[in-house]
Amino acid sequence: MMSRFSKMHGLGNDFVVIDARDGAVELTSGQVRAIADRHAGIGCDQLILIGPSDRADVSMRIFNADGSEVEACGNATRCVPLFVGRDVLIETRAGLLDARAVDGGASVDMGAPRFGWDEIPLAYAMDTLTLPVGWEDLPAPAAVNVGNPHVIFFCDDLDGFDAGRLGPMIEQDALFPARVNVNFAQILGDHHIRLIVWERGAGLTRACGTGACATAVAAVRRGLVAGPVTVSLPGGDLLIDWTPGGPIRMTGPATHVFDGEADWARF
Repeated sequence: MMSRFSKMHGLGNDFVVIDARDGAVELTSGQVRAIADRHAGIGCDQLILIGPSDRADVSMRIFNADGSEVEACGNATRCVPLFVGRDVLIETRAGLLDARAVDGGASVDMGAPRFGWDEIPLAYAMDTLTLPVGWEDLPAPAAVNVGNPHVIFFCDDLDGFDAGRLGPMIEQDALFPARVNVNFAQILGDHHIRLIVWERGAGLTRACGTGACATAVAAVRRGLVAGPVTVSLPGGDLLIDWTPGGPIRMTGPATHVFDGEADWARF
């Protein structure tokens, strides 16, 4: 059976967005990997299922290119108002997210960050503002859960930094029982951060919305920046605003590329 989909992206972090509001779409992890394949499939970093919800306007399920289902994706969340055609309340595994269209993109209430070691989650108790652990010459990181788990390293200089080698090593470390998104950040000013992200299940990405949120929150907690914060990723900039004790507000672009139809049983 043919289903409608859209190809969309947020700062180059690209998605196959499938409309499952009028009929359930069930995909195996193998089918997700086949659809995400950039040579033999449609190609994407994440596959997004938009379905009905009893608690919100729509539901959103998120699958990484490796076939694993994850809780949150900030860049994909910004695409949902564009896909649906209006402001929406979205039910996700990370909770209810309010997404509003703005000129050229969307602004999303990403909810409140969590800092408990068991909320990240980590394998055992420790201070999540400055983890007493390290890898090679990296400084002690911070850990934040913004609907999915993140670890953040604040580095003096990201140029020549081998994130592609260090990222998977840290993602798979036993300290992180659910694996982890790995953020390498450089403070450029009181309201400006440069960021490179190794995304759990997807690898190096042009942009990671939840990574930008987690990094800005960790930087505010450490007193390195004050909100609102511009986070510059390889694909472009996101604006992150967070006050301790409150929710995170993320604002940035969302782009519709093309629409199509596919028979998912063929993948």
